[in-house]
Amino acid sequence: MVSVAIDGPSGAGKSSLAKRLAAELGFIYVDTGAMYRSIGLYGMRKGIDLNDTQQVGACLGEIAIRLAFEDGNQHIYLNDEDVSQEIRKEDAGMAASAVASQPQVRQFLLDLQRDMAQKYDILMDGRDIGTVILPNATLKIFLTASVQARAERRYKELVEKGDKVTFEQVKTDIEQRDWQDIHRETAPLRKAPDAIEVDTSDMTLQQSFDALLSLIQTRIAQQKENM
Repeated sequence: MVSVAIDGPSGAGKSSLAKRLAAELGFIYVDTGAMYRSIGLYGMRKGIDLNDTQQVGACLGEIAIRLAFEDGNQHIYLNDEDVSQEIRKEDAGMAASAVASQPQVRQFLLDLQRDMAQKYDILMDGRDIGTVILPNATLKIFLTASVQARAERRYKELVEKGDKVTFEQVKTDIEQRDWQDIHRETAPLRKAPDAIEVDTSDMTLQQSFDALLSLIQTRIAQQKENM
């Protein structure tokens, strides 16, 4: 099986590119961020303190997460409710960052994620895929961009959705999310030693897609030659 790990900070375009790349390559796309967002969303709805490991841990037994590919799009179900849109809101992103720092939450999802990598050709994105989840991935990519570039993209996306936000608010949220992800005690955001870094600050979405597709196709060709 071929496994591609894409790590990087919030707003770097990991999910958008990963979905498109998986469709192009015929791979299964595993959206780990959506899984953490779903747990965060459940905790928010329950009204618990997301930084309290005991409260979060007590909720895990009540949570069932399922990925489904319907009409060419990936949907994520939280206890049989399609929360694909709900988890993309800013508060769900912050909630995901809080719960993702907890070892019990990471272990809860780890087996599911690794099992998928053993059964399918997959493309998985997140913050610790190459360092923790798939340390033996066929290819590891660290996708990044400047805070300014990421904030501009995210602001445009939110405005197009009709969300009432300011650019400064979006930029502050990204800076706060970066700090949380980098400094968390468990599986912090970092580049794997053998990952290829791709900075998309000055790239269009198409240019970013072409660059990543080329990296993946080259690695697959190399793997076939060595078989």
